[in-house]
Amino acid sequence: MIPNRLSLDDLRTMQIREIAALSAEQLASLHDDAAGQLRAAKTLCDWLNGAIALKYGDRATEARRAEGKDTGTIRFEDGAVTVIADLPKRVDWDQTKLAALAESIKADGGDPAEYVDISFDVAERKYSAWPAHIRTAFEGARTVRTGKPRFRFSLNEEVTK
Repeated sequence: MIPNRLSLDDLRTMQIREIAALSAEQLASLHDDAAGQLRAAKTLCDWLNGAIALKYGDRATEARRAEGKDTGTIRFEDGAVTVIADLPKRVDWDQTKLAALAESIKADGGDPAEYVDISFDVAERKYSAWPAHIRTAFEGARTVRTGKPRFRFSLNEEVTK
């Protein structure tokens, strides 16, 4: 049991340094509470978005068809509300076929960069497995950045006898 258990509402009136000074147990408990509320809000938002899609999906499809569009943003009125429905376009390209086409363009004397974006990547696990002399050759092309720090908590359970 955590003495003087704080609630998430208590955090709203605290400064960040005060929160950082809390015990690990308090931080872990508050983090679990916040994660639970976030999951509940996400579930509710997904449920609401499903209902909105059910209500307006067919109408949006018809409005898009009337404008000669398969994707994109359309607007229509429902009473005093303008409904803005967006259906984004997501395009995936077959990398093997693109590489073959780029080679074909190059073989014909063209510049593939005029038609496609070409990039190279090295998986970190592959890089780590390379022999030292290969890694050294690639070091000048490698930059390591850090991401946003994340923390998770696991409350330890006390064993009572």
